[in-house]
Amino acid sequence: MPFYVSPEQQMKDKADYARKGIARGRSVVVLQYADGILFVADNPSRALHKISEIYDRIAFAAVGKYNEFENLRLGGVRYADVNGYQYDRRDVTARGLANVYAQSLGTIFTETNKPYEVELVVAEVGEDSGTDQIYRLTFDGSVADEHGYVAMGGQAEAVAQSLKDRYQEGAPLADALRTAVRALEAQDSERRLAAESLEVAVLDRNREHRLFKRLPAARIEELLGAADA
Repeated sequence: MPFYVSPEQQMKDKADYARKGIARGRSVVVLQYADGILFVADNPSRALHKISEIYDRIAFAAVGKYNEFENLRLGGVRYADVNGYQYDRRDVTARGLANVYAQSLGTIFTETNKPYEVELVVAEVGEDSGTDQIYRLTFDGSVADEHGYVAMGGQAEAVAQSLKDRYQEGAPLADALRTAVRALEAQDSERRLAAESLEVAVLDRNREHRLFKRLPAARIEELLGAADA
């Protein structure tokens, strides 16, 4: 005779399962700085990216199971390319992409036995900091409109608390990067993250056309040295 599980208990079990999977991963920090939006991931891999470009002014960051958030990233790129081609490039927005992701994640969470073990940020840089958009999406399709900074994955509460203590609105890139790295290190007081252990990218509003740019290890080290000086 099959056991009965109430819908409330089933949803709770799925949520607990997804949260545990996300917490096992390494953290990602997204924060605004003077010239755009900065993405910093604790990720020593040079091939498996947690941070990616989606469209001209839009980028994506994720934590959790790589194959699951990579599927979502590819779907987002296809959505952006098709809509930009059929209509206008300006019609492709982070808000629209966040809505698409929310529907996908919500459907997977409610209609399948195993939810996606992922958490996402979709960010779009604007003409100034007041028009920047940062959306955080959780495994069940919930969407939050964030301002200033976001921490995901690992010991996210410790990282977020460090960001709350250190974050300064309108900081230059070097200072913002140092703030993000210190926040990631807050998970382990004895750990120091080298430039080679970081994946860093920016949406720089001062660039033309494609505003996404990855920072190589040498540039990361240079910026961290400038912030310390």
